Amino acid sequence: MKFFITFIAIISFQLSIAQAYHGAGDIKFQVGANFQNNGTGIMSTLDFGLGENISVGLASSYILGIDSFRNTEEGIPGFKDRFDIQGRFNANLGNVINIDENFDVYPGLHVGLKNFGGHLGVRYYLTHGFGFFSELNFPISKYDPGHLTRAEKLNNQISVNLGVSFCI
Repeated sequence: MKFFITFIAIISFQLSIAQAYHGAGDIKFQVGANFQNNGTGIMSTLDFGLGENISVGLASSYILGIDSFRNTEEGIPGFKDRFDIQGRFNANLGNVINIDENFDVYPGLHVGLKNFGGHLGVRYYLTHGFGFFSELNFPISKYDPGHLTRAEKLNNQISVNLGVSFCI
């Protein structure tokens, strides 16, 4: 019983000091799954806090599951179609919305190998260093405005990311 009470006290304390975004000097690393039409993959982000509500960073994704391309004339997409890296800018609005200090909403813009786009993310921290996140990514301007093949649409369309977030 003493162990159980001690465990609950420690978890309660950790939850009380968790905060989704700290401001300047804050570093967030996220890793998760990427879901989009014709493929699923892995993704990661690394964001650096510059101010009370501003962060910049990098995002990268690689599409692994491309079963819909098998046995088609297009063939399996190559590395250049499956990989993307982006520079990103976020407006961290958790303390503006003020739902919970462990909760952050961060709309932003990104420039990558495939397009100029936007994203809307949310994250919730269970402890100071660990939480969950979800992001919706969408292209605003594609670099190739013509007809894209299915392979060229990978990482160049609306996608959803889900995963874990770490405060470093």
